[in-house]
Amino acid sequence: MAYFAELDENNIVLRVLSISNDDVNDPAPNDQAGQAFLESLGLSGRWKQTSYNNKIRKQFAGIGYTYDETADVFIAPQPFPSWTLDDQHDWQPPKPKPDQGLWQWNESTLEWVQL
Repeated sequence: MAYFAELDENNIVLRVLSISNDDVNDPAPNDQAGQAFLESLGLSGRWKQTSYNNKIRKQFAGIGYTYDETADVFIAPQPFPSWTLDDQHDWQPPKPKPDQGLWQWNESTLEWVQL
């Protein structure tokens, strides 16, 4: 299977569709082959290939993810307003999560709370 994410005008993922590799091999699935196949089905829009095993564009795209054209990666939605995006396009909390135990971020106190 090949997976393609539809992007809106702000590069936000609207949906992700799976397509048989047989329908988009050129010789392997790619953006252009996926775009052409989806258009042949009447699905206009802008489509970018994503990878369920995270081998293409950093991570599997999901609804609400953002496609960064410069870095050619999909970025998950920001989990909390205080978190910042690092150089690897991952969201980081203001304080590192403790290593031991189960923890949950509390945005109002900007602290990790042990469960």
